[in-house]
Amino acid sequence: MGIDLDKMRNKYAKLNNKGGSTDDRFWKPQEGTQTIRIVCPLDGDPFRDYLYHYRLGADNNVTFISPRTFGKTDPIAEFGNQLWNEGTDESKEMARKFFPKMRVFAPVVVRGEEEKGIRIWGFSKTTYERLLNIVLDPEYGDVTDVHSGTDIRLDYGKKSGQMYASTELRPNRRTSALAKTEAEIDNLMSTMPNFSEIFKETTTDEANELLGQTLSGATDDTSQGKVQYSPTKSNDSSTSVTDIENAFDELLA
Repeated sequence: MGIDLDKMRNKYAKLNNKGGSTDDRFWKPQEGTQTIRIVCPLDGDPFRDYLYHYRLGADNNVTFISPRTFGKTDPIAEFGNQLWNEGTDESKEMARKFFPKMRVFAPVVVRGEEEKGIRIWGFSKTTYERLLNIVLDPEYGDVTDVHSGTDIRLDYGKKSGQMYASTELRPNRRTSALAKTEAEIDNLMSTMPNFSEIFKETTTDEANELLGQTLSGATDDTSQGKVQYSPTKSNDSSTSVTDIENAFDELLA
């Protein structure tokens, strides 16, 4: 049986998709300037924060939501704490791989692409802090108000001397409606994504299984009487944890 070229083309497309996902429910800013409107679900909170693990699994290519996000025990993070508590520089560096990192998502309408409905924008903690400063500034009022809210100009890209792209935010001076008519507003709001369906709840058992897969490359340190995690299974052993975190931040704007 010969190679399935259609499968190979799909793999190639996924590999070269910078956002890491072909799910059209998600939006990632392109390099340059775009304008967005944050919209608010019925519960009054437009921001959803999740604790993420990444670069785990036997091949260091699994991204996983920590069960701590849902109030459950996370054996991956606990293993990181174990390594950290060993107290050596090496163990602390290894531990960072197993600590979850907060990622935040918000529903947005992209101006000029309203026909695509409300999509989910993922961003880093730094961008989240900037957005909260805007949301909490009394000068702007409720930026998500469908009748008199505030659009936000987003400038995304690499500045001179930067290795990774950065995100700059600037609220518009004038308020505006989410759409021209009530019917159009209602139609847009009806496309609000269901976060609980998209971000599936993870369990302690799943995390424990993933930890086992990640540690499948561990080495038995018989002199110490324990198993010591070895990071050399990474596809790029010269890439530090910090570099990986920065690259992940870039994908999330």
